[in-house]
Amino acid sequence: MGKSKAPAPPDPKATAAAQTATNIGTAVANGYMGNVNQMTPDGSLTYSYTTQKWTDPLSGNVYDLPVATAKQELSDAQKAIKLQTEAAEKNLATLANTQSSRLNDLLGKPMDISKAPAAGDPLKLTLPRYQQFSSGPELATSVGNAGNIARSYETDFDTSKYENALMARLNPQFERDRAALETRLANQGLQPGSEAYNRAIDEANRTSNDARIAAVLNAGQEQTRLANLANQKASFENAAQAQGYAQALQNADFGNSAKQQMHQNGQSATAANNALQDQSFNARQAQINAENTARANHLNEQYALRNQPINEISALLSGAQVTNPNFVPTQGQSIQPVDYAGLVQQNYQNQMSAYNARQQGGGNLLGNVLGMFEKIPLSDRRAKKNIEKVGRLKGHNLYEFNYRGEQGLGPKHIGVMAQEVEKTRPDAVRRGPDGLRRVDYGRLFAAGKKQK
Repeated sequence: MGKSKAPAPPDPKATAAAQTATNIGTAVANGYMGNVNQMTPDGSLTYSYTTQKWTDPLSGNVYDLPVATAKQELSDAQKAIKLQTEAAEKNLATLANTQSSRLNDLLGKPMDISKAPAAGDPLKLTLPRYQQFSSGPELATSVGNAGNIARSYETDFDTSKYENALMARLNPQFERDRAALETRLANQGLQPGSEAYNRAIDEANRTSNDARIAAVLNAGQEQTRLANLANQKASFENAAQAQGYAQALQNADFGNSAKQQMHQNGQSATAANNALQDQSFNARQAQINAENTARANHLNEQYALRNQPINEISALLSGAQVTNPNFVPTQGQSIQPVDYAGLVQQNYQNQMSAYNARQQGGGNLLGNVLGMFEKIPLSDRRAKKNIEKVGRLKGHNLYEFNYRGEQGLGPKHIGVMAQEVEKTRPDAVRRGPDGLRRVDYGRLFAAGKKQK
C-alpha cells in the first residue's frame, strides 16, 4: 500500500520577504494619509514627496521609499510683521553694537570701593561679663529641745498597800467582834458545830468579807484619784513643752524667711545687672550690623551703576519673535497589514490535517495486525527478571518470573522461555514489531508434535 507525502513547509525567507513588502506598502500608505496639508489664518503647512531607493538585505528586493518635505509659509499679514520685526531687531542690534563700545572703558576700570563706609569691627564687640548668682543662705534645719516629754505617770498601780492600810484599822475590830460573838454564843449554850452556831459565825464572816471588799473598793478609788493627779501633771508639763517648741519653731521660720528674702534681693540685683550687660552688648552689636548694612548698600549701588549699561545693551540685543502659525494636529489613518505569514502557516496546517486523515486510514490496518501480537503472551527472556525454574510441562521447562518494568514485589508469572521453545517448536513462536518473541501457548500445547 503506497504512502502519501507530507506537504512541504513554507519557505521562511520567502514568507519574510512577502511580509516585508506588505509592511512597507502599509507604512507608505499610512505616511501619505497621515501627512495632511493644513491652512490657518497665520499661514500654511504643505508636504511634497521625493523617492529614495532601499534594498531589502534579506531578499535583495529594491523598493522606492517616499521622502516627505514639509513647507511652512506665513500669511501676507504675518510676512509684513516679520519684516517689521526684523527691521526693528536690526536697529536694536545696531544700537547695541554702538553702545557696546562703552563697555571697553567701563570694564577696563576696576571698581573703586575706597569711598564705601567702613564695615563694623567685630573685634570691638566684647562679650558681656555676667555676675554669678550666689548660693542660698544657710537655713535653720532643726529646733532646740524644748524639754522631755512625760511618757509615764509617777503612780504605783499596786493597790495592796491601800488595802492593807484600811484593813489594819478594821482587823482589830473584827477580832474583838468575833471574840464577843463566840462568848455570847457559848453563854447561850450553842456549841461549835451546831447549826445555830455555824449560822451566827457565817453571818459574822459575811460581815467581815463585806468590810474587806469595801476596803478594796476604797483602795482602788484612792489609787485612781492619785493617777488622775499624775496625769494632769504630765499633761500640763507636755503642753508647756509643746508651747515652748512652737515658739522656737516660729523663731526659726522667721529667721529662715528673712534670710531667703535677702537672698532673693541679691539674686534680683544680679539678674538686673546681667540684663544691663545684655542690653549694652545688643546695642553694640546693632551698631556693627548698621555699619555693615550701610557698606553693603553702597557696594550694591556701585554694582548697579556698573551693570546698568550691560543690562541695557543686553535688552537691546533681545527682540520680539514673529508668531509662527499654529497648525492643528490631525488624526492619522492606518491600514492594517496583511498577515501573509499567518496565511501561509494556516495553509500548511490544512494540508497536514488532510495528510493525517489519510495516514489514519492506513494506521487502523496496521493496528489490527499489531493487535494480534498483543493477544500472544510475551515470553522473550529479555523482557523478564527474577527468573526461577519451577517444573516442566509436556517436555518444556516452566519458569516463575516478573516482567521488567513491574514492581519487585508484584505478582509472579509462570511460563516458558521463547528462546528455548524456538529451538524445538519454532512454529509456536512469533516475533513482534518491537523485536521481542511471543509464544502461542494454544499451538504449543495443542498437540504433542510439531505442527507445520
